[in-house]
Amino acid sequence: MDPAMFATRTSNVSASIIREILKLTQGSDIISFGGGFPSPQSFPVEDMKRYNEELLAKYGKEILQYGTTEGFVPLREILAKQAEEIGISATKENILLTTGAQQVIDLMAKALIDKDDVVLVENPTFLAALNVFKMYEARIVGVDTDSHGLLPDDLERKIKEHKPKLVYIIPNFQNPTGVTTSFSRRKEIMDACGKAGVPVLEDDPYSLIRFEGEHLPAISSFDKWGTAVYASSFSKTVSPGIRLGYAIAGKDIMNKLVVGKQTTDVCSNNLAQRAVYEFMASGRFAEHVKDIISEYRPKRDKMFEMVERTFPKGTKLNKPHGGLFLWAKLPDGISAEQMLKPAIEKAKVAYIPGSPFYIDPSHGKDEMRMNFSNATLEQIEIGIERLGKVLSGKI
Repeated sequence: MDPAMFATRTSNVSASIIREILKLTQGSDIISFGGGFPSPQSFPVEDMKRYNEELLAKYGKEILQYGTTEGFVPLREILAKQAEEIGISATKENILLTTGAQQVIDLMAKALIDKDDVVLVENPTFLAALNVFKMYEARIVGVDTDSHGLLPDDLERKIKEHKPKLVYIIPNFQNPTGVTTSFSRRKEIMDACGKAGVPVLEDDPYSLIRFEGEHLPAISSFDKWGTAVYASSFSKTVSPGIRLGYAIAGKDIMNKLVVGKQTTDVCSNNLAQRAVYEFMASGRFAEHVKDIISEYRPKRDKMFEMVERTFPKGTKLNKPHGGLFLWAKLPDGISAEQMLKPAIEKAKVAYIPGSPFYIDPSHGKDEMRMNFSNATLEQIEIGIERLGKVLSGKI
């Protein structure tokens, strides 16, 4: 087909490097720390099977019909109640059920972004979010971060300089770095954006998977201007296959999100919405999250321990207090990007180099993201030891 037939915005986005790397790791002999996958052992298969059978038997015709765009009311009411735990005051009217949390990113971009509008993001940040913003032809500008999250002073400078249409942030166990934004910075970030009238999209799919420490109030809890949107997902706490997430927003933004969703997919999966409601209302969801934490915490600990023991001297690590990822910065002279091929071919181990997560892909070449949730403890021990040998030139 003639390339000129495609919209020019599609040329801004290429296939996800993560998906391309995962294609190379399909062999059964590959230990992959590459994807952001939850553990299949964590999926509540029996619960979902029971709920789905019961729901279809009782409400089958209703469930198999189109649903409302906003989503199943009882689930939205439970989510509004849950939001109180992180300081967000909401009713069902403030909640939109979506096809994964990534759809919230897309709907926000659809509602706010015209060509060349500026979006401010943490640098590095979630690769899929970068691709969404590129698809809407945004100009993406990075805000500096450290081990406590996004730097409020740099955010204020860049708001004044660039007059952005949106600030995008992952406050808890950030993808890819695992960093959590500190309590004090959350209010500073919201104040800087709110006073300037800039919408904030708070993407928070990992917060419930906390291994230690107290849950922090959401950035959105400090919103006095009606400009914050909170997004989360059941992909990491129930299953990514059900494709269910949600947004919490004020009336003006919510109206735009609802219209945007109506033009995209009308409504999200009715059966998934009902099943997740039953899961939460029964109390099983809270128990299940505790089980996930019990499974993932020792995996985090094992990977951290093995990286410290086997990676080249001078490797810098952040030990996340939750989530799915460990982020490492290699010593000078070792390129995670260049070492990926020998890691896959010689050590049979895969990871994601840091550069795709940066706005400028020339950055992050000495950094790497490793997922600990989707491997067994044995695979983590064997895989990280092999990877350490490759990085140290011993294989």
